[in-house]
Amino acid sequence: MRPLGSGDPLRLGPYRLLAVLGAGGMGQVFLGRDREGRRAAVKVLRRELAHDPHMAQRFLREAAAAQAVRSPGVARVLDMETGTGQPWIATEYLAGPTLSDAVGRHGPLDENGVRAMGAALAGTLADVHATGLVHRDLKPSNIVLTSDGPRIIDFGIARPEHGLTLTTTGQAPATPGYAPPEQVLGHRTGPPADVFALGAVLAYASSGRPAFDAAHVAAVQYEVVHGIPRLDTVPPGIRAIVEPCLAKEPGWRPQPHHVASRLAPPRGAERSWTAGPLAADIAEREAAARKLATLPGAVTGRGHSRRRFIGALAAGGAVVAVGGGTAAWWLSRDESADAASWAAAPLSTYRPGVAPKPLWTEPGVAATDSPGPLPVGGVVVTGASKGGLVAFDVRTGRQRWSASGIDAARGCLKAGDTVLAADGDGVLRALGAADGKERRRYRAEAAVLLATDTEAAYVLTEDGRLRAVPLRSRSPRWTVPAPGRMTPKAPGCVVAGRGSRLVLSGPNGDVTALDTATGRTAWREPGQSAHALAPAVQGGTVYLGGRSLRALRLSDGDERWSRKPSAGDVWGAPVASGSDLYVTVGGDVQRRQADGRDGWTASYWKDDDNAPLTDAPVIHRNSVWTPVDGTGAQGVSVTRADSGSQAWLYTPGTAGRWRMAAADNRVFLLQAGTLTAMPVF
Repeated sequence: MRPLGSGDPLRLGPYRLLAVLGAGGMGQVFLGRDREGRRAAVKVLRRELAHDPHMAQRFLREAAAAQAVRSPGVARVLDMETGTGQPWIATEYLAGPTLSDAVGRHGPLDENGVRAMGAALAGTLADVHATGLVHRDLKPSNIVLTSDGPRIIDFGIARPEHGLTLTTTGQAPATPGYAPPEQVLGHRTGPPADVFALGAVLAYASSGRPAFDAAHVAAVQYEVVHGIPRLDTVPPGIRAIVEPCLAKEPGWRPQPHHVASRLAPPRGAERSWTAGPLAADIAEREAAARKLATLPGAVTGRGHSRRRFIGALAAGGAVVAVGGGTAAWWLSRDESADAASWAAAPLSTYRPGVAPKPLWTEPGVAATDSPGPLPVGGVVVTGASKGGLVAFDVRTGRQRWSASGIDAARGCLKAGDTVLAADGDGVLRALGAADGKERRRYRAEAAVLLATDTEAAYVLTEDGRLRAVPLRSRSPRWTVPAPGRMTPKAPGCVVAGRGSRLVLSGPNGDVTALDTATGRTAWREPGQSAHALAPAVQGGTVYLGGRSLRALRLSDGDERWSRKPSAGDVWGAPVASGSDLYVTVGGDVQRRQADGRDGWTASYWKDDDNAPLTDAPVIHRNSVWTPVDGTGAQGVSVTRADSGSQAWLYTPGTAGRWRMAAADNRVFLLQAGTLTAMPVF
């Protein structure tokens, strides 16, 4: 905070400006006071930018979007003026230490305090995502601890646009240690990026140490993308919640409301900031801010006593200048935030036992041998009934593009903002998700596309070898004999996990983990199941179904826990969602905690003539989607994730295997060539 300069405005709208809170490449933020004495953080676009039609239009559009965020966990938008030569917006002014200041001065929060803070932050992120925005820079210095609880500020860092950034000149567009791997690598980021940052924030708040740390920025970013977070000083109860948030793959991270429910703060947990030294710190800052606001007149360079008062406040850290970030967030939305704008509104209510109408249905558009729907960007991709690939708008179901020359039966996977698929010659082709245009080609001899990670695609060749094809070069990284009796006709199930491991479940039920850098076998579990079952990787753990439900350490295969099924039953393929594990067994679907402890059990299968499936269920928001039987005729059972009670049974009356995927508050169902988008709750 500093005094007003000679070129600074003295008034903006109803606000008399008292001091400068901060400045950046896009504008300045002032502490203002209206006629009733109410304080505000007032952001003004720089005059030289106000005359740029592009920036003025963007200011107008995003300022209106700012008012859509209605959450007690953010600074409220109070007023704005966008039709003048100097547009501005005023937000609620917050007094209190940032989380980084609080931990630095008072040490880590106790476990109950972390639970209370984390649950509040998760709820706020859910509110923000519901408006179609992504914060993209959640970190301890962007969280203010007030007497009313934690508040999130500085909504979203934008990438450079037209040579300008929305943050202070020279500031990085992603905060090392808090930005997720996809943001570090320059890929499109959506709401899961904020969940990663939340996990890193909780780790810091509970231990006083960053989850990712190194001597310099590049090393920190490398650890985020390739390393394992340092959570040894995080309390076990918090660590179990943090680990899934820090998953390398966005799709493996829990949704904010799942994080909030797992934190489950006990009554009175908020005493961390309503009593004790932290509470006294907050009260001192609030008093200092009130005193500043009651000073007569504006604070200018000529008002020496007021200048000294502001200088004393800044030196003592009595008031946090949150307005600089809070007022800037509506300007910071870039194309990565569009991912949230694709999201459908979740169901607020539904009739138990009655399936809602589909959001849209496209009959007869997909090939019967299509590997399944693939949501990526704003489209969902599948094999076309007439050959090649076809992409549909996730919001309307209308066709966006098609691509010929692709053999969809060989597989179709997401790679950043592209769709990766093989043509009839086994050449991998990366197609832009937005338009289907070819971006790159890779020589691979791919008979089947098995998996991708941030570095490579993993394929099975026509002669039965396993090959790693780097996505940043054109020469294969390694080629090894395929384990587990994998063949192009029976490729098994493969997942690329964090920690440099590729986990394969072969047709013979053997599970093998390979080092993704060399292709060498890291560990092996023979006879895990009677046939291939998809493994699930969450954090540093891989979960396996089959003859037993097991959790193994991903790096070396060391067993963490194991559960046997009832006599005559086998475990299906598990799926990890947040800190929970979902799996079918017999005719039931179960939710278990990630440490193997029991959750709920729900029955979904009632047909004695057909064996229940062992496919992994699909989890999205609060819904668990499970195909009922192998014929597909009995539909898909939808269960509540929080209670295990059945929500409804979706039965369109057709037969055929169900293939499912979920994204953007929709579950995509593919059966007998028909692609359907269903709502979730």
